[in-house]
Amino acid sequence: MAKAPRSKKAPTKSPAEDSDFILHSLQDALEKDRRYDARKEQLLHFYEQMLLIRRFEERAGQLYGLGLIGGFCHLYIGQEAVAIGLQSALDGDKDSVITGYRDHGHMLAYGIDPKVIMAELTGREAGISKGKGGSMHMFSTEHKFYGGHGIVGAQVALGGGLALAHQYNDDGGLCLAYFGDGAANQGQVYETMNMAALWKLPIVFVVENNQYAMGTAVGRSSAETEFHRRGTAFRIPGMDVNGMDVLEVRQAAEIAFKHVRDGKGPVLMECNTYRYRGHSMSDPAKYRTREEVQDIREHKDPIEGIKKVLLENGSTEDELKAIDKDIRKTVTEAADFAENSPEPEASELYTDVLVEEY
Repeated sequence: MAKAPRSKKAPTKSPAEDSDFILHSLQDALEKDRRYDARKEQLLHFYEQMLLIRRFEERAGQLYGLGLIGGFCHLYIGQEAVAIGLQSALDGDKDSVITGYRDHGHMLAYGIDPKVIMAELTGREAGISKGKGGSMHMFSTEHKFYGGHGIVGAQVALGGGLALAHQYNDDGGLCLAYFGDGAANQGQVYETMNMAALWKLPIVFVVENNQYAMGTAVGRSSAETEFHRRGTAFRIPGMDVNGMDVLEVRQAAEIAFKHVRDGKGPVLMECNTYRYRGHSMSDPAKYRTREEVQDIREHKDPIEGIKKVLLENGSTEDELKAIDKDIRKTVTEAADFAENSPEPEASELYTDVLVEEY
């Protein structure tokens, strides 16, 4: 019996021969100038926003300790430069954001009212998800913020859907899809990368590599710890970014977002950062030493870094202390608002459960 003839296909160019396939091109652009040239007003805004996240999360930790926040609570302390650096470069009218369960910082970075976020954390009716989502499941379609997801890596596939919607509607928007180093080994992440590359979807995949996932160091859980290389198999250019420097993150955002908006397809950005607290409030973080955490705080803290830049650019200690005082007041007001807001009515259990009409 004769064998069936093999199908013939056009020869494929190797990456070295294909001028459109230069995986290091975006990294090369970043290396030429690693820091965003921010005006003083922008620097102050970055400082204010990062400090808001820090003080908000500190208060959330206190409320959790008092029993006013139940369930899981994952704090963003230490990672502030990532959210502010990236989201300050987004177009709030067009772009969308989706993330995992360490989501408070991302919502604050998008300009969402701290009061409704804190009310959600404490399970109050005034919360952004009516008190039914809590720490991990917060949404704001008005701000094009689509969660807050508790299933590790699931938000990446949904982010692919958001990017497809941007492309289909031709609205000029892109999707910023965050995930952590712990989610980087999930299969659905790579299925989404493959589709995004095939269809040139407008999406930036952002790995917030805080070094420990839930509690395992990246070197023990991942064979390839340079996560920005993970898109190589799908011809997605990668970027390796210092996630503790808000100006470097913002510069990387400028480069990556332009690439995507020019219709060249997705980007994979790794922001190397560090969380000071445990994975969640119930995690004692015994897998690392206090000395390690203290060393990062003293030498690489993102807020102290931008504070130093501000002082070099003419800001005074008194000016920065006044900003901190105002932010503490804002956070106190948010906490008071949450504590004094009523819990949802029992009937609220049955709303927003099923979409009955399409």
